[in-house]
Amino acid sequence: MSHTSRACRPIPPPPDMDVPANLQHATLRLSFPPSYVIVGVYRLFTDKSLYKPAWDKCKHGVRQGAIVGLIWACVTYDVQKRLVRVLLNHPSSIFYPKYMVRLSQTASELSEETYMGIKLPLNMTTYVMTIVIGTQVTAILTFFLSRNIRIARKRAWDQTVASRGKGSDFWQPYVEEWQVPPLVEQDLPSCVFNKFGLWIIGVVVKKAIIIPLSLYPFVGTVAVAALKCMETAQYLHRPYFKAKKMTPHEIALFTEERKWDYRLFGFTAALLEGLPIVGLVFTVSNRIGAAMWAHDLEKRQHYFASLHVSRGMDSPVVDAEKKLKL
Repeated sequence: MSHTSRACRPIPPPPDMDVPANLQHATLRLSFPPSYVIVGVYRLFTDKSLYKPAWDKCKHGVRQGAIVGLIWACVTYDVQKRLVRVLLNHPSSIFYPKYMVRLSQTASELSEETYMGIKLPLNMTTYVMTIVIGTQVTAILTFFLSRNIRIARKRAWDQTVASRGKGSDFWQPYVEEWQVPPLVEQDLPSCVFNKFGLWIIGVVVKKAIIIPLSLYPFVGTVAVAALKCMETAQYLHRPYFKAKKMTPHEIALFTEERKWDYRLFGFTAALLEGLPIVGLVFTVSNRIGAAMWAHDLEKRQHYFASLHVSRGMDSPVVDAEKKLKL
């Protein structure tokens, strides 16, 4: 029994020691997935073929949303600030942070408040107001951008792939890279749970945890990004999975084998997207970074496909799927 369990234990591919010359730079980048987020930001701000189409598609919505958002902020700022001050100073409130922050009783924007022993440049009320107003203006901008920013994101992905000189034939069927892949359950009950159970859990998490948590300085921003990391990474790679025509089992297996890569990439991407207002820009740059990452992952897939052909091997994923059916 123990011998069988050892034989079925997942075995990752050997270390990348003898990769061909054309894959060495990609292998180096793949060792640190958050670098693709930085590359995406750099390319969006420096490549005219990327930022000009995105701006042309979104500029009218940005102007309209900015005007409405500015009016909203000016009209509601005082009322919301009083409400936030009440919430922060009421012991029964879920936003009550007195155990972490020494709240100032003065009306000054600058204060001597400390957060975990660190002096804050702004008092807690002003910080929370900045987050609240910024989030509301972001929602207003998103409303006016709506369809156009979705088109801009898709175009950013397509243009990034095109800039690498690759066509639709570049994306080939999934190839298993692990010597013994992990078993991933994809039966009917788990599929139903994934579609409905996770949706309900996601709503509860967003409403009950993420929104209050995001109001806490620094730690809240990081915690929210950590909660959303896997969801963000998988969402950003949907075009990749679609281009490869991957089955649900292959997608689950692919992400399971690279779960820490996806978490690191998703955490960095979610951290930038979670910033008020400017986070909308990063939703476009993250598509560029995700496309660059997908391009390197696909080059690696081609390499393993050639290895399987040279050795006369079938992809191990076929055997894994047969075991699941049994």
